[in-house]
Amino acid sequence: MKKLVAAAMLLTCALSTAGAQENGGYVFTPVKELKITPVQNQNRTGTCWCFSTLAFLESELIRTGKGEHNLSEMYVVNHTYRDKAEKYVRLHGNLEFGEGGAFDDVIYAVKHYGIVPEEVMKGLEYGEEAHVHGEMQSAMRGYVDAIIKNPNRKLSPVWQKGFAGIADAYLGALPEKFTYRGKEYTPSSYARELGLTNMDDYVSLTSYSHYPFYSRFALEIPDNWRWSSSYNLPIDELMQVFDHAVNTGFTIAWASDVSETGFTRDGIGLAPDMEAMETSGSDQERWVGLSATEKVSEVRKMMENPGIKEVWATQEMRQEAYDNYQTTDDHGMQIYGIAKDQEGKKFYMVKNSWGTTGKYSGLWYVSEAFARYKTMDIVVHKDALPKEIRAKLGIK
Repeated sequence: MKKLVAAAMLLTCALSTAGAQENGGYVFTPVKELKITPVQNQNRTGTCWCFSTLAFLESELIRTGKGEHNLSEMYVVNHTYRDKAEKYVRLHGNLEFGEGGAFDDVIYAVKHYGIVPEEVMKGLEYGEEAHVHGEMQSAMRGYVDAIIKNPNRKLSPVWQKGFAGIADAYLGALPEKFTYRGKEYTPSSYARELGLTNMDDYVSLTSYSHYPFYSRFALEIPDNWRWSSSYNLPIDELMQVFDHAVNTGFTIAWASDVSETGFTRDGIGLAPDMEAMETSGSDQERWVGLSATEKVSEVRKMMENPGIKEVWATQEMRQEAYDNYQTTDDHGMQIYGIAKDQEGKKFYMVKNSWGTTGKYSGLWYVSEAFARYKTMDIVVHKDALPKEIRAKLGIK
């Protein structure tokens, strides 16, 4: 995994396109494609927030001329669990304590703790070949809940050490120093070597109307346990950032709701207009008598070929879906390009962290309509912002 995967990705896309032409289905043509590192596999963990943000930072290293690197997710996860445990105890358990997290957890970790290569800390100390965190997370939760009960009526000065012992047992001890490619580093000096020193240059953006636009607020989602803030943009301007970023050479860390009917496990993300399909003339007959599950199955079949009608979300629709828990913070991924299908519809090219599965070997194609409707937030380098939007936000 030392070489760039651009050539391999082009081959994958070519093979996928050929299959689509033979069997019907989509034919995608890249319009703008940025370099990414190989697809990873978070496996049976809720750590997409870490895999996606490090994938984003790895592309940043390529963009800035530092070459290809494979950074350790579990180094960040170990630090993040320790921070989360301390805050959970301080708040007497009134905080989300699960596997989920946010992009800022990675930004914070690199800024305060540095980073290490994957080969220095793989995080597989428990007899598995791929990440499985169920037992570890349960043990951690049981530990902090026991601390909160406070049986001694006073917290001991070593409870954090006990928690760190659990994290280290499963993920490996956090290295103070390590040797990599013949040179000795600390995690902080390695981050400096890579140029990951100005982590405040990375900004989070969202689009909801319950806070003023062009201000900052903390998204009210359980996984935002640090209460990190995002800049709030009207949806049309947020989508301008998507396109401007990619077209000027910047990838995007992208958080979205993937529990939707339109987000398949085979590499496609669409926002099908279910209501329009069920009430449109002669097409209405196909839906009569179908259960909700059968309707989903029918839509998924229709999605296998281009041309399905999609919802074009308004600001009001986005807000309603967020307020009613119809849009939730399910998954973090990386947007690295723009493509068009054979009918000219725009799609964003997405790197996932579910391994090299599906029709496109771990890559997804997500329509502009889906991204517009179901994006929770994104992180980009501040230089990826259009000048007029950056000025409105007061970002120097």
